[in-house]
Amino acid sequence: MSYPFSAVLGASPDHPDGLSPMALALVLTAISPEVGGVLVRGEKGTAKSTIVRALAAVLPPVDDRPARLVELPIGATEDRVLGSIDLERALGEGRAEYQPGLLVQAHRGLLYVDEVNLLHDHLVDVLLDAAAMGRVRVERDGVSVERDARFVLVGTMNPEEGELRPQLLDRFGLAVEVAAPREPALRAEVVRRRIAHDADPAAFAARWADAEETLRSRIADARKLVGDVVLSDRALLRIAEVCAAFDVDGLRADIVMARTAAAHAAWCGRSTVQLADVEVAARLALPHRRRRDPFDSPGLDDDLLRDALGPDDLDPDGGPDPEPDPDGPGGPPDTSPGDATSYESDAPASDPQDVAEGGGPAPTSAATAGSPYRTRLFTVTGAGAGTAGRRSRARTDSGRRVGAERPGDGSGALHLVETILAAAPHQHARGRTGGRLLLRPADVRVAVREGRESNLVLFCVDASGSMAARRRMEQVKTAVLSLLLDAYQRRDKVGMVTFRGDRADLALPPTGSVDVAARRLGDLPTGGRTPLAEGLLRATAVLEVERIRDPRRRPLLVVVTDGRATAGGDAVARSRAAAADLARAGVASVVVDCESGPMRMGLARVLAEHLGAEHVPVGDVSADALVTAARGRAA
Repeated sequence: MSYPFSAVLGASPDHPDGLSPMALALVLTAISPEVGGVLVRGEKGTAKSTIVRALAAVLPPVDDRPARLVELPIGATEDRVLGSIDLERALGEGRAEYQPGLLVQAHRGLLYVDEVNLLHDHLVDVLLDAAAMGRVRVERDGVSVERDARFVLVGTMNPEEGELRPQLLDRFGLAVEVAAPREPALRAEVVRRRIAHDADPAAFAARWADAEETLRSRIADARKLVGDVVLSDRALLRIAEVCAAFDVDGLRADIVMARTAAAHAAWCGRSTVQLADVEVAARLALPHRRRRDPFDSPGLDDDLLRDALGPDDLDPDGGPDPEPDPDGPGGPPDTSPGDATSYESDAPASDPQDVAEGGGPAPTSAATAGSPYRTRLFTVTGAGAGTAGRRSRARTDSGRRVGAERPGDGSGALHLVETILAAAPHQHARGRTGGRLLLRPADVRVAVREGRESNLVLFCVDASGSMAARRRMEQVKTAVLSLLLDAYQRRDKVGMVTFRGDRADLALPPTGSVDVAARRLGDLPTGGRTPLAEGLLRATAVLEVERIRDPRRRPLLVVVTDGRATAGGDAVARSRAAAADLARAGVASVVVDCESGPMRMGLARVLAEHLGAEHVPVGDVSADALVTAARGRAA
């Protein structure tokens, strides 16, 4: 028995503080699925999955059956999501038999995608298109089928595991941030309810049955009313002014705000959109559209929002301002898990035992990175078989068709021509005298496609005293930040090892969240001797763990250093031995040479030779620098 929606802290409609932003966003998209779905972003353990699964139980029934909850696994194929054609019947009997996919199965119900940020981008595009259009079209080898697929779309994600691209963020109608409450009393209440549910689910559900029925009835009433809600020209103009004030791209935000404001008015039992409805819509529809790159934090400037909203003059009767809506921004502050604030310090502690390269106290660099630039493309050689991305060559589920083979595990897109060619020589032996083509399972061939994969980009950054000069560290941080942005755009995982003094630290375990890596980089302290060997050995250990955890994802090691090795006995010999071990293990590497000045020792180039790595001066990381150099050589 699922956990009741109303029992989630902040999700009871009769609570004096109203619904939390997460609960309100889910309710509004349940009232008007045309809003385009909800994205719930937040740390683990904040009831994201619990409340989404509970939402299906309070949706109005469909044709005397409960609304269906369909979960889309992140490993689903496109055929599983969209549906497919039974090609054996199509070829043999001339009939196109459509096998519905998950999107069609979710029609008039709820489609839930947990960890949507880990779903392949092309699948996210597919499901968001279906959510917006309310229909699914499947076209396979000349056969076209279209079906209704009108559902409430909800995606949840933990930003620490990687962000959605801004283009995909924009496709979600609403987005909310959630965090666990910090107040001990609220945390205790959450635990109390969870224990009570687990001890006796039936009794716990009975306790919340009245609240669930109230919520179900109110959603049903709002669904009936939303089509008749009046969105005046004045309200529509106010929505456009708010979107223009926040400089959002395109017009999708305007459309989403209009639909959300109407849904909120219906939820409140009103037949006209008021300013409070517009403000609720802005707070739910605009923050995630303010992100221009992964290093921007979502959010709205309250002063700018108030100025953009202007006076409350949307009441068509010219009456006094309405009472504050407890579900809107004018109500009391919500103290639910969905509205709590979290704090985490990402600054690594400095080591008082470190000494500068020359023997003095270890400085801490205050250098900050400049604006990131477009970098050169660094790839892993050969063809892999990892998760689809945009960096290295690989066999993937999407991409250009380069051949065909028998299916190894029953998956893959059918290669129609090769299947027919495999079956054709056996038709006489199978007794065919005319009519339909006789197919056998052994005839099936699936397409072999070549596209691009994502990789694990592990940065190994020298933070020693020789790198601590402000100008040099600014250049280094800008280069690494630019490479992080490139990794984000190519859907890579990233990790960061730093070394200084007498040790190496794993500043960031491999993750899909490049914005966390950027914060670690910004707080990076510098100073002390250069334990290059320790840095390379720590990188080796991280790569070995990741190889066991995800053997298909190939690594790319990016060593950012001037090549010096001054910490520990036989520092140079140990660092070269560690580099040779990485080379023998076949780890693809790049050495970003940070040495500067007229007198250069060339140690980073020597390190690159031992690693079998590409050697790139830090000034040549930029793609523009590469083009300029190429033009110079051509001249």
